[in-house]
Amino acid sequence: MPRKFPPGSLRRSETPNANAASPAGDTQHRHHLPRNNDPERDLLTRRKRARKHAIAVLGEFCGTTMFLWFAFAGTQACALTGGGAANNPSQIMLTSLAFGFSLLVNVWAFYRISGGLFNPAVTLALVITKNLPWFRGLLLLPAQLLGGIVAAALVRCMFPGPLIVSTTLSNGTTPAQGVFIEMFLTSLLVFTILMLAAEKHYATFMAPVGIGLALFVAMMAGLPFTGSSLNPARSFGPAIAIPYFPGYHYIYWFGPIMGALLAAGYYMLVKYFNYEEVNPGQDAVSPEEMEREKSRDEEQG
Repeated sequence: MPRKFPPGSLRRSETPNANAASPAGDTQHRHHLPRNNDPERDLLTRRKRARKHAIAVLGEFCGTTMFLWFAFAGTQACALTGGGAANNPSQIMLTSLAFGFSLLVNVWAFYRISGGLFNPAVTLALVITKNLPWFRGLLLLPAQLLGGIVAAALVRCMFPGPLIVSTTLSNGTTPAQGVFIEMFLTSLLVFTILMLAAEKHYATFMAPVGIGLALFVAMMAGLPFTGSSLNPARSFGPAIAIPYFPGYHYIYWFGPIMGALLAAGYYMLVKYFNYEEVNPGQDAVSPEEMEREKSRDEEQG
């Protein structure tokens, strides 16, 4: 005896295909298709990405070369007054100014092209904090190292006398002390970059000034002891151009890397706890806006 079905119902075999007949089913079906199934369009997209990467790499190479060339040239000029770059307070001041202002100017000029990083330690911190894609960071790293080598080689060829821009330990500083000195010096520079440049606020356009001043302060503190590298490319370039690798050269890699990790870790910590809510109104451009921010914070307890 055939089975009876309620009026208006359909057997399972007679049920129409929802994916084929309904607009919703068609939309669901298209959802599983690739977003771009046009080979020519996909090729153009990949070419566009490759061109952007190439421009960024070229900009980072040129920017690193310019930054270190002027910094090294300024250091060579300072050495004319006493045979070194950190023999007396005036030489320490002039060398620090040469590096700080060179970084300030070149970051301001190149940050629209490549970000104006010029430093593998800074690149590492930006990748860890997800402010820079890891693939772009891998591409920028060799460009920065090559820029340091070219800058040191050009200064050695252009200026008379020996190249004296190498980073070396002095005044009885041990390699262990040098690692931690470089770590803390680098952490200041990296954290300044994260808070002024990576974090967007009303003063972001002035970030190069703070970055240059951070390098100046760090150079003043560490120059008589480690040479204030803060940058593996800055130490690696002269070591290749001279060439001379001291047995403790590794500290100019480990120290900046540890400083980048320290700064990135603290930055991620304060971001996790929403540091913007701790001291509201700091980015206000008028007293009225500051009062509104503080009132909102008081209302939220």
